[in-house]
Amino acid sequence: MKVVIISASPRKNGNTQIIMKYIFEYTKLKNIDTKLINLSDGQIECYRGPEEEYNEYTKNAANDIMDADVWLIGSPIYNSFFSSALKNLFEYVNYKKTEGKVAGMVILASSSIGFTDVQTLITQLLSYFRVITNPKAVFFTTDSISGNTVSKDEDIKRLKELVDETLRISTKLHQD
Repeated sequence: MKVVIISASPRKNGNTQIIMKYIFEYTKLKNIDTKLINLSDGQIECYRGPEEEYNEYTKNAANDIMDADVWLIGSPIYNSFFSSALKNLFEYVNYKKTEGKVAGMVILASSSIGFTDVQTLITQLLSYFRVITNPKAVFFTTDSISGNTVSKDEDIKRLKELVDETLRISTKLHQD
C-alpha cells in the first residue's frame, strides 16, 4: 500500500507540520511505502494552467498523490477555510486517477470554532476526486502542541487511531 502524508501549512514553523511529521513517523512504522509532502518547503509552484511547465518537485508531488492508495492530510484553518496551499496542490491532481483512494484528515486551529465547516469543505474537495474519506477527522487546537511536539497522550492516541482506521478502511476496500 502506498501512503502519502500532506502537511498543508505553508508556514515554515507551523504547528500542522509538527502533527503531520508525527503521523509520518508513525505511519512509516505501519507501512514502509510512505511519503511526506510538506507544503512549507515552498517547492510546490503556484498553478498557472495545464499548458505550463512546472518544476520536478511539483510534478513528483502530484504523481505521489495520484499513485498513493491512502492520503493523510493535515490542514490549518485560515479565515474559516482550509489552507490555500492545499487547494493549489490539488490543481495538479488528475481526478481521473484518484477514484477509490482513501483519505484521513487532521484539522488544526487556534480555537475549536469552525472545525466541522472545514472538515466539510475538505470532504467536498476529496469527493470531487472520488476519494473515500474517513469520517472520523481529528481536530486539534494549538494548545495540543508544546515544545515542538504533540504533548498530550490523548492527542497522540487520536492520531494513531486516525492512521490505523484509515489504513484499515483502505485494506478492506481493496481486498478483492
